[in-house]
Amino acid sequence: MVRKGDMNRPRRSDLPLFKRLPLLLLAVGLLGSCGRVEQPLNSFDSQGPIAERINDLFWPVFWGATVIFVLVQGALLLAVFLFRERKGKERPEPKQIAGNTRLELIWTVVPTLILAAIAVPTITTLFDLAECPAGAMEIEVIGHQWWFEFRYPDSGVVTANVMVIPEDTEVCAKMTSDDVLHNFWIPKLAGKRYLVPGQETEQRLYAEQPGEYWGHCAEFCGLSHARMRARVEAMTQADFEAWTTEQLMPAATPAPGSEAERGQEIFLAGTCVGCHIIDGVNNPDPETLTVPAPDLTHFASRSVFAGATLPAQLSPTDADWEAGLRLWLTDPPTWKPGSFMPELGLTADEIDALVAYLSSLE
Repeated sequence: MVRKGDMNRPRRSDLPLFKRLPLLLLAVGLLGSCGRVEQPLNSFDSQGPIAERINDLFWPVFWGATVIFVLVQGALLLAVFLFRERKGKERPEPKQIAGNTRLELIWTVVPTLILAAIAVPTITTLFDLAECPAGAMEIEVIGHQWWFEFRYPDSGVVTANVMVIPEDTEVCAKMTSDDVLHNFWIPKLAGKRYLVPGQETEQRLYAEQPGEYWGHCAEFCGLSHARMRARVEAMTQADFEAWTTEQLMPAATPAPGSEAERGQEIFLAGTCVGCHIIDGVNNPDPETLTVPAPDLTHFASRSVFAGATLPAQLSPTDADWEAGLRLWLTDPPTWKPGSFMPELGLTADEIDALVAYLSSLE
């Protein structure tokens, strides 16, 4: 029988302490894993002044919010403890302060000042990073389902998935989308910025030293959104100039009678030419292409492909560029569901020949 008053009495958790402790330890462990600085998409491991500027804004706000959270929750817990119902004792009544003008002014003015202290540096940072400075190196970024295209208007270089930039150089990425809303995010170098169809947005990038910096589309854009990645490779000015010179050279011509030449024949005879361009091999009007697809003129010079998911997504023992390419050509829909790259229906020998040809396009 339930005694009168039992229905309103707070109930303690039926879960024993020794069973709650593992859950607490698990939660602490999961939170601890969030701080691994070696993660490729770690926005706290800034590698340039733009990312540092964002972190310089984030951390004071974060710690200030933490202090406020602790004070508010501490006051709440203290009130719960002091004015809780106790067995055999009358519940104490807290002092009522409604209509206290001084207190009402304090808890109105203080939060206003705190918000103003956050708003001023936030607005300043947003405006400072919103527009590219004069003289910055321009790179056009075009979002597609599900890969990024990079165009260098000063040199005419066109590439995909991998953006190459010189170190210690202000870069202005002028971005748009060919289909749906995308978001370009290289967390170690800069913040997020939308790619909007029919509009142009700008993103500043700056790498202080040579290195590889991973990025990702940060706006859900369809079935293979999770596999729409990007990589920024920063190199010395001399290496960047050499890379540009190599990218402007015509595609390599395979040796007569080689497997690479057979692969070129398969490329030209199959469905590949309906979407892909290899400068000097097939130069169709871009308007006649079935769907936009990466330019393959210097395909083998890129460290990743298939939306920058291969070969990086393979296990360490299989992280081989040609092995990844073979998997991609064998079954594209498995690696990028919903993409316009169809199942090609190629034999193993034909795939080997295509791999040999594409591997020669350095």
